[in-house]
Amino acid sequence: MTLDPDAVVRRLQECFNTRQFDQADELHTPNFFSHALGTTGFDAGKSVWRSLVTQFPDIRVVAEDVLVDRDRVAVRSSVEGLPVADGGPSPMMIEIFRIDNGRIAENWAVGTGLPYSAETL
Repeated sequence: MTLDPDAVVRRLQECFNTRQFDQADELHTPNFFSHALGTTGFDAGKSVWRSLVTQFPDIRVVAEDVLVDRDRVAVRSSVEGLPVADGGPSPMMIEIFRIDNGRIAENWAVGTGLPYSAETL
């Protein structure tokens, strides 16, 4: 079954939030590229996910805005379960996904109020 671009990204977030990391494999193309991590394939992404849930067991993402334009999906997500510094911004991420034949082919990501970066994971 091929999901529409919006459903693919929402399913990805569901896999993260329910800790079904291996099920997210089927959502990515074999040559998926993460621009934030600079890696090809989803194994590095799953490694980051595992590290995050180890450090922050209650972490979860909640899609606040989802915009679809042909093969691109932009998502603004709040990130729950993270420590927030007094007066600091609420944790948030903005990600852009390129979808190819119902699967995630590329991802770009930035965030604010996050206590981590790609370099620290």
